[in-house]
Amino acid sequence: MVGAFNFVSAWNNSLVTGRVAMRKIIMTISRSLIIFSMAAGTMLTGACKPGEEPQEKAEKVPVEAVSIEPAPQADGPNPLRSAYFGETHVHTAFSLDAYIAGTRLRPEDAYRYAKGETVRVNGQPYTRSRPLDFTAVTDHAEYLGEMYSTLYEEAPGHDQELLDQLRNLTDIEERQQWFIKYVVSSNRSSTPQHPPFFAGDETVKSAWQIAIDAAEEHNDPGQFTAFVAFEWSGAPNGGNLHRNIIYRDANVPNQPMSYIDINREDQLWEWMREQEAQGSKALAIPHNSNASKGMMFPDTKANGDPIDLEYAQTRQHFEPLFEMMQVKGNSEVHRSFWSADEFADFENADSIQNSSDRTFSKRDFVREGLKIGLGFEQQLGVNPYKLGFIGGTDSHNGTPSAVAEDTFTGQHGPEDGTVERRRSGNVSGWIDGKDLSIGSLAGVWATENTRAALFDAMKRRETFATSGPRIRIRMFGGVDLPGDPADADQLVRQGYEIGKPMGSDLEAAGSPPTFTVWAMKDPDGANLDRIQIIKGWVETDGALQEKIVDVTWSDQRQPVDGKLPPVGNTVDLSTAHYTNDIGATELMGSWTDDDFDPGQHAFYYARVLEIPTPRWSTYDAVRNQLPLMDDVQATIQERAWGSPIWYRP
Repeated sequence: MVGAFNFVSAWNNSLVTGRVAMRKIIMTISRSLIIFSMAAGTMLTGACKPGEEPQEKAEKVPVEAVSIEPAPQADGPNPLRSAYFGETHVHTAFSLDAYIAGTRLRPEDAYRYAKGETVRVNGQPYTRSRPLDFTAVTDHAEYLGEMYSTLYEEAPGHDQELLDQLRNLTDIEERQQWFIKYVVSSNRSSTPQHPPFFAGDETVKSAWQIAIDAAEEHNDPGQFTAFVAFEWSGAPNGGNLHRNIIYRDANVPNQPMSYIDINREDQLWEWMREQEAQGSKALAIPHNSNASKGMMFPDTKANGDPIDLEYAQTRQHFEPLFEMMQVKGNSEVHRSFWSADEFADFENADSIQNSSDRTFSKRDFVREGLKIGLGFEQQLGVNPYKLGFIGGTDSHNGTPSAVAEDTFTGQHGPEDGTVERRRSGNVSGWIDGKDLSIGSLAGVWATENTRAALFDAMKRRETFATSGPRIRIRMFGGVDLPGDPADADQLVRQGYEIGKPMGSDLEAAGSPPTFTVWAMKDPDGANLDRIQIIKGWVETDGALQEKIVDVTWSDQRQPVDGKLPPVGNTVDLSTAHYTNDIGATELMGSWTDDDFDPGQHAFYYARVLEIPTPRWSTYDAVRNQLPLMDDVQATIQERAWGSPIWYRP
């Protein structure tokens, strides 16, 4: 059946186990060599130690107390922090929408793929070229019990007629009609209900326990982190308010909370608060704000009352991060509202507006949300939208962070699993195939690769997102920060000693802050074009403002009339090849905000851009000897976004 996933045989699994053991040995040796040879900036930074409570502000690390030389134990904690790459948003057959699209991989298979093992997608073997450092499998809490009944013969309700229909759907249109009838019509309403084939809460608990067990089995501290997680898929009136809930450890509730049980995000936070009182530690990551219908960064609470101090405090506590980009597009900015940003025309996903009465507005994008948050902080003293940046894919193939442009074959089974569907089809109710992006990669600066260290870094917002490549980016800010570090090592040391890292607050000051920025290209990817700093602030009259500054760039270009010329383009569209004859492997620079007003709330975040490379649709066209599509970009500039630093008067 087209789109059906096949399981790897037990014989193959035994071979894989041996290969994984050997790979762990090789990776350990490689990691030691990398730590020993690379500059501090490429791998280093600092964090809370495992077991410590997450902190809102990063601790300062005395320079004399740290060393950039490798620790005697190569995999031991790094007080200057290492960059780890992973996935915070992926679905398996435990998600009904993934199953109905043909996905048969389960949570344990997703973790195996993340670690470098081979799985089968759309009948084809898939193996990633580079293992991930961490993964959170985030199956929908909605219909989780129904999927347990569907997948397991011994489960209550398995023999129901509607589930027998579900297991035997083959035609795409037939699947879409079934999904709309039994899922979409309810879940995108303000009063969602379980479908008639729900067999009770015990099926939810059983499925959740399987997900927990898979994460526990594959969690390997120091080598690979498997988070226990789920997605709350709130969609009142078709507006996407989904949140991924990620846990610090295995102290989790006996079942996840779904949109059927809790209808709005503020009720979700209250449930999280109740669980927190029982020892559970979790954070929520809102995502895909470009489809939120203006509700992701609102002026009022869900009940229509004005946002107050309690709302702001609660949201900031439970939602430190924001999913910058996923397969359904980029949520930083949109060209329609940011004409002054020459790089705003990036994976804008316009066809999202063709479904569920969605129409883009400026407040559907996080840069505007950050500015709105400053306004609330000015009024209330607390910023409800104090969000660091992280990435995810929202893959419904069970394959975490399959984010290579040159091998992209969709993320939704047969709905986008063929070149024809990607060029002229759509993912039902969401987006045209040609508008899909490959998704986004999550980056975390943490002391070590463990649940506790990664989670605490996420709570500190010392994170970044990339549009796919393994670009490393970091920024430090401070009034006393020198603006001319000799190298990345010094930049990192000075940043922690006398400055603040990404995700932090700068205290009130009477003189302008300086920001030091650094980025390193993906070792297997394209060179870098430039690093920019985006500043947002609130005028005394409440007006929201922003500006973009080119801080450092490649190829000795000189600004003309205040504008930096393009880096150039080496892409051969006939072959989908590019060269690294332009750009830089590493960029480092500094900027002092000479327009600084000590009485204004402000944020600053760094954005680094690669040189132009082929988009996935160009690789698709060349590979299949098809013409390029006129209405999509043939080349793109991949990028990474570092979490903001906030200034508070």
